[in-house]
Amino acid sequence: FLAAADGLGSIAIDTTQLNMSVTDPTAWATAMNNLGMVPVGLAGQQLVTDSICVPGFDPSLSMMTGITPINPMIPGMGLVPPPPPTDVPVVKEIIHCKSCTLFPPNPNLPPPSTRERPPGCKTVFVGGLPENATEEIIQEVFEQCGDITAIRKSKKNFCHIRFAEEFMVDKAIYLSGYRMRLGSSTDKKDSGRLHVDFAQARDDFYEWECKQRMLAREERHRRKMEEDRLRPPSPPAIMHYSEHEAALLAEKLKDDSKFSEAITVLLTWIERGEVNRRSANQFYSMVQSANSHVRRLMNEKAAHEQEMEQAKESFKNALTGILTQFEQIVAVFNASTRQKAWDHFSKAQRKNIDIWRKHSEELRNAHSEQLMGIRREEEMEMSDDDSGDNPSKKLRVDDSGKAKTLYNVK
Repeated sequence: FLAAADGLGSIAIDTTQLNMSVTDPTAWATAMNNLGMVPVGLAGQQLVTDSICVPGFDPSLSMMTGITPINPMIPGMGLVPPPPPTDVPVVKEIIHCKSCTLFPPNPNLPPPSTRERPPGCKTVFVGGLPENATEEIIQEVFEQCGDITAIRKSKKNFCHIRFAEEFMVDKAIYLSGYRMRLGSSTDKKDSGRLHVDFAQARDDFYEWECKQRMLAREERHRRKMEEDRLRPPSPPAIMHYSEHEAALLAEKLKDDSKFSEAITVLLTWIERGEVNRRSANQFYSMVQSANSHVRRLMNEKAAHEQEMEQAKESFKNALTGILTQFEQIVAVFNASTRQKAWDHFSKAQRKNIDIWRKHSEELRNAHSEQLMGIRREEEMEMSDDDSGDNPSKKLRVDDSGKAKTLYNVK
């Protein structure tokens, strides 16, 4: 039955020609305000803006989408509307329409019960209609909730209404419990208590599934783009061996700026098994070029060691100057604490001078110990250099000799 209702074409409504006799112009405004929706007007205008419906992706469909699930029942995700404020009492008022009047239910009664909301629900079930209610009257009442795409009225006192958007269903649910009276008639057939509930329609669920799949694809694409952005760049591919590439590589091995890149290619070629009788001489020449690079590395290391020694000497000289000034400052504080000067200071001034003196003495002692440690290290290095049996000196000599031997081997 619902499938037939869902298959109906959209009913064109000229809302600009709608002129409603409203005795209470704030009725619809108050009614929609109780739902937390901002009313705009009555004559041919929507009561709320479309921005209230935020379409969201439901990651609970993890089997269909492959996305890590989260709680889909968060207000504002499009599936569940944000609840109305609990501290504000909901006051339903009389709603006057052109062909009928809606009287609110007794506020002391519990709110009407509804079934569980189906995913992507755009269709509502409306029961309790007056027997004489026509499709035009139903449309007049419920089109204030939003654009209606289909109305399927039964011969009995109920119908199904499908809206264009999900949030319009919530405004229709608000009318549940209202008593509908056609015109001013008191006939029983012209009166009925409305019961509005969520309806499960195949088209609604199909559209919702399609939307979820689209959002899942977008989410997977976004995550993949993020992973690709955070992934470290892959190393460049190593070209295959050829005599031409080997000649270019031999020139790169002689260039200090390109040596690191070239030595990686040479290692890859050797591990791939590119060395054979035909290419052995060419590879030997490249290995010899790599060996020639040892002298540059040793010279570079010596230059860094010299820079480090110069930095140590500069630091020691600067530390000596700082320590000298600390000694002078401490001497000033000591002179200030002698009796002929001390007696002329106030109690607060004496307290500050004493604190400053102690602090300066602590800093001076710390810098003095640091300078003494540097000097002891220099004395130990000098004694090691004077000793002919020093293993570290022998090791340095052996390293230098090995480097020269490796470089001179042909």
